[in-house]
Order: sequence, then C-alpha cells, then structure tokens
Amino acid sequence: MKRWIQHLLAIIALVGFDQIAKLWARTQFAGGDSLVIIPKVFRFIYHENTGAVWGILSNQTVFLSLITVIALLIMLWIYVKMPKTKHYRPLLWVLLFIASGAIGNFIDRVFFGYVTDFIYFELIDFPVFNIADCYVTVSVIVLAILSLFYYKEEDFDCFSIKKKSNNERHEL
Repeated sequence: MKRWIQHLLAIIALVGFDQIAKLWARTQFAGGDSLVIIPKVFRFIYHENTGAVWGILSNQTVFLSLITVIALLIMLWIYVKMPKTKHYRPLLWVLLFIASGAIGNFIDRVFFGYVTDFIYFELIDFPVFNIADCYVTVSVIVLAILSLFYYKEEDFDCFSIKKKSNNERHEL
C-alpha cells in the first residue's frame, strides 16, 4: 500500500507541476504576449491546441478524451500486473511519467476544451508544446531504449493476457 501511495503522490506532483505551468502560461501570455528566453531560438507563448500532438485530430476533444481514458486504464492494468522488483523500476517510472502527461492534458481537455501549449523552439519552428507533452515524449523515448537494450522479451511475459498451459510452464 505504501508503494501505491508513493506512486500516486508522484503522479499528483508531476500533474501539479504541469498544471501550474499551464496556468502561468494562460495568465501571462493569453493576451498575445510572449517571454523570449533566447532570442530567435526559444520562447514561451500561448497556444490553445484542440487536437493531439502537432494539432492532429483538431476539434476532436471527446474522441481524444476517450482515447486518454482507455490508455490510462491500460496503464493501470500494466501497473497492477508489473512485478514489484527492482528490475521493473525503470519501466514503472516511465509508466508514471506517461500517465502524468496523459492526465495533465486530459484535465485541460475536460475543463477548457483544448490543451494549453506554451513552449516554442522558434529556431526550428517546432510546434508549440507543454510539460505534459515532454513527460510523454521523453518517456516513450526512454521506453524504446529500455525495450531495445535493457529488457528482454521474456521480461514482458508478466503482461501476457494468454494463460500458459502446464506444458508451456514446464518448458521454461
């Protein structure tokens, strides 16, 4: 139970940081202002994204919210099935960060009908994004690296839906 509470508190802290940053962006930049950090390279601006990443599926708030709920339920299932060993700790933290990012953007969609984006790399004209997007993007990259170099295929057997027969169990 202690482990579960610690993880819930971590998610609350991560989502809280994201929401505070978005509130700051809405209050500081919604009028069209921006804060230049590095001229012609990096600044904070205000953008209302009614879609998913890079604005795809614009104005599909209900659909995106439904997808988020399904993804969160899948992540909860994975969390419950995940072995409580040190070996799975990196995967656990990746899962917590992805869930936090999903929840942070879900909150925006539910309460505002859009996601507040405010981080802009002007140098490369990269689409405006937010902290929740960073959680998800960096975590997916880390997950790919872990899947390629740290975990083996059999490490994911614990997430299999298919029950193994007695013969299959003895073969291992």
